[in-house]
Amino acid sequence: MNRQLQYQGYTGSIEYSAEDNCLFGRLLYISALVSYEGQTEQALEAAFREAVNDVLKRERNEARQPNRR
Repeated sequence: MNRQLQYQGYTGSIEYSAEDNCLFGRLLYISALVSYEGQTEQALEAAFREAVNDVLKRERNEARQPNRR
């Protein structure tokens, strides 16, 4: 899969683990390591959006801008 996820200005990767039979990814272009996973493409996208929302919430609470690379 070469597709990437997009949401709220963030980009996420999509990978497949045959060993675990699941999809997973991580937020790209930020310094923090933020990952997500799901059994289906829909579940992966929902987990990705939740991860982005968590990053945005954390940044708002810390009163700073997201640390993007």
